[in-house]
Amino acid sequence: MRFGYWLPVFGGWLRNVPDEQMAASWDYVSRLARRSERLGFDVTLIAELNLNDIKGPDAPCLDAWTTTAALAAVTERLELMVAVRPTFHPPALCAKQAANIDHISGGRLTLNVVSSWWADEARQYGVEFDQHDARYGRTAEWLEVVSGMWAEPRFSFSGKHYRVENAILEPKPVSRPRPTVYAGGESEAAKHLIAQRCDAYLMHGDPPERIATKVADMRARRERGGLPPMKFGVAGYVVCRATADAARREVARITDVRHSAAGYANYQEWLANTQLEQQVSLEDYSVSNRGLKVGLAGTPEQIAERILEFERAGVDLLLLQFSPQHDEMERFAEGVIPLVRPDEAKRKPGFSVGAHGRTHRAVSEDR
Repeated sequence: MRFGYWLPVFGGWLRNVPDEQMAASWDYVSRLARRSERLGFDVTLIAELNLNDIKGPDAPCLDAWTTTAALAAVTERLELMVAVRPTFHPPALCAKQAANIDHISGGRLTLNVVSSWWADEARQYGVEFDQHDARYGRTAEWLEVVSGMWAEPRFSFSGKHYRVENAILEPKPVSRPRPTVYAGGESEAAKHLIAQRCDAYLMHGDPPERIATKVADMRARRERGGLPPMKFGVAGYVVCRATADAARREVARITDVRHSAAGYANYQEWLANTQLEQQVSLEDYSVSNRGLKVGLAGTPEQIAERILEFERAGVDLLLLQFSPQHDEMERFAEGVIPLVRPDEAKRKPGFSVGAHGRTHRAVSEDR
């Protein structure tokens, strides 16, 4: 299992907690990224929105692509998974920018292709907004252009949305045959496209048994297309405490939803412009990406057992959210990662390895 986390470009993940003690600033995210490498995290996902989806449109948020380029220069091992929305990035230009960042990072750039859902953001920034299934037609063309630019000495393409004539892109990305392309979506249009054109499937939070069904479905689609196996990631929110009661108290605090929270209106727009497999609760509103449904709230031992269930379901990567991010990632790294990766824990000071390969370190009751 690889451990990733969402870079807090919006200043937090809780819509009903105004100040999560993590500013949407370069200073905070750069320190967090450098520290995360030492803690044992493998990936950071840099989300892309020009307006703040969590704290409200008037709140600050960081630009994904310039932040990713800067992180490439100050980190050494971390995979940088940057979100990209085809309507905001002409594909040939984006392929060039991505190849350059891939070189800066030494081959650590990956893409999370996201079909835009926020119509008001698109209007504010003067960008065309496609309706749901039309987005995937555009995304299919976009992926064909980007992949062709990365692979071919000269590349031409003529489609409904994009036209490229005998284009040259040098240098090619370090990553071969191309940087990994992740994508997520629950509609039939999304799953069909991802199975055919992407390398990894990202899922909203759900229990392991539901995730196992999704993994099996996507594996079958790949096999029918004669394509190699793909990777699977799941989003989740972590509440790690010394006791189950303490974890439940924290979950109650962060899901005390108020309808007047600053991000509620754009959350309603997201629901209107996406096609989800299940109804979304107010708790799901409070913690984004259905993060609490994964069940990663409890003691370190309970969380570690749950992670192993996801591993058995076929998940390769957990993309986690924490609040406040720095403190809670430290807690997770100390209490949970050694239980899942005991060999790694043996090399870290401050941990003792017990029976059955279990490792132990104190986890405080509260923040």
